[in-house]
Amino acid sequence: MVPSANKVVNGTPRITDGGLPPCTMLHVDGTRIVNPAGETVILKGAGIGGFLNMENFITGFAGHEHEHRAQLASVLGQKKAEYFFDRLIHHFFTDADAAYFASLGLNCIRLPFNYRHFIDDMSPNVLKPGGFALLDRCVDICARHNIYVVLDLHAVPGGQNQDWHCDSGAARAQFWDFKDHQDRVVQLWEALARRYGRNPVIAGYNPLNEPADPTMTDNGFYGARLVRFCARIEKAIRAIDPDHMLFIDGNTYAMDFRAFTESPLLPNTVYACHDYNKMGFPTGQQYEGTKSQREYLRSSFERKVKFMRENNVPIWNGEFGPVYDDERRVGSAAAAETNAKRFALLKEQLSIYAETGVSWSIWLYKDIGYQGMVYVDPETPYMKLIQPFVTRKQELGLDFWGVVDKSGVEGVYGPFISGLKTMVPEVYHSVKYPKVWSFDRHVERVVRECLMSEYVGWEMAELFRGKTEEELEVLASSFAMENCKQRDELSAILREDAISR
Repeated sequence: MVPSANKVVNGTPRITDGGLPPCTMLHVDGTRIVNPAGETVILKGAGIGGFLNMENFITGFAGHEHEHRAQLASVLGQKKAEYFFDRLIHHFFTDADAAYFASLGLNCIRLPFNYRHFIDDMSPNVLKPGGFALLDRCVDICARHNIYVVLDLHAVPGGQNQDWHCDSGAARAQFWDFKDHQDRVVQLWEALARRYGRNPVIAGYNPLNEPADPTMTDNGFYGARLVRFCARIEKAIRAIDPDHMLFIDGNTYAMDFRAFTESPLLPNTVYACHDYNKMGFPTGQQYEGTKSQREYLRSSFERKVKFMRENNVPIWNGEFGPVYDDERRVGSAAAAETNAKRFALLKEQLSIYAETGVSWSIWLYKDIGYQGMVYVDPETPYMKLIQPFVTRKQELGLDFWGVVDKSGVEGVYGPFISGLKTMVPEVYHSVKYPKVWSFDRHVERVVRECLMSEYVGWEMAELFRGKTEEELEVLASSFAMENCKQRDELSAILREDAISR
């Protein structure tokens, strides 16, 4: 049973003080995204991760979202735990956030959501109305500020990739192994198409975030089942909603489109890459702006979008962005020096995208201090409560995204992984998909970021024991815009690029 979709939700957007033009239905025209008048629209914005799909480094927990929710329910009780998460979601994105977003000239929000808001695994035939209400609220807010929304299914039954952010609880992408999982996703997208089919605020549908399908095509490319599923989901959506664009991520975390060369192009479809660069992360080589580094940035991006260039279709970079240093950890001077390099990297990436009118969505809008355009004030009750736990996670190297230095646990994992390697002939060390991960990374993903994170997650849950609803409301409201700090230089860079569109 699908919740009623007969009513027209989220009506015509109104012009506001943000100055953005009203949203209109968009479609693909060759290499461009255009409005009904045929004018080019370049989508520039951010993803609201940590909102309807929570991620550990964004809000501070360890491991997977469903484990975090279960752990808090175990110490608070189900009712109070649900109250806390509902209030956190409420405060995470409001009209104040949208107004700030629009004030920068940004015109599109990528809205990641978890299937668990819509599908109960024990009763999968009945779609839960609560999930649709959450989406409606966010789309309504964006409509009031003339901000387009890309609906992004970020976590699906079984997990569409091997990583923690698809909330499967495993290190295997089981979505590709079970037709029933795929059927549930088709059912959900059909319901979403019925609900939003006539809504001009919706720029389009992003059916699967960062798929990683290990099956091979006849020509030896990973992604055979992904290509077939994309063809299936396109037909299912278009049978209900023939107008909205699709945003199709490439395989292996939106970086590989070779499997798509063996299938016809999908109509009215934008193909989406993700363009993270290691020089923007705490470990490894840092960006110094050298000629070779600039050339590397360009060649790396062009490799990811070769398919789009050759087929004359629009490009959307659905995720990119550096991780910024924290002056509380390293001191203000050291953080400023590091972050200057990260901002320079970001500006160089934006200049590359601007050359050919690439649409983009930076990762991330809001968090507790790693990547966000805005971040929760360290002096808020929530941050004061969880900061010791966040520090412990960093020391234990549990969150890949938030780990700055894992030398403190190298004495444990170094010998352990070295010993494991001796058990497997070296010729097999690099056979496991995705091959972009080393043997070490595959082990760390399972042991540190899944297993150990689940164990340590109970420590965070204990911080909430005995909290009243009034106290939980105060903690959740720490995520409200008025309780957040703005990363001013990042916002200035994005504003400058946005007004140049």
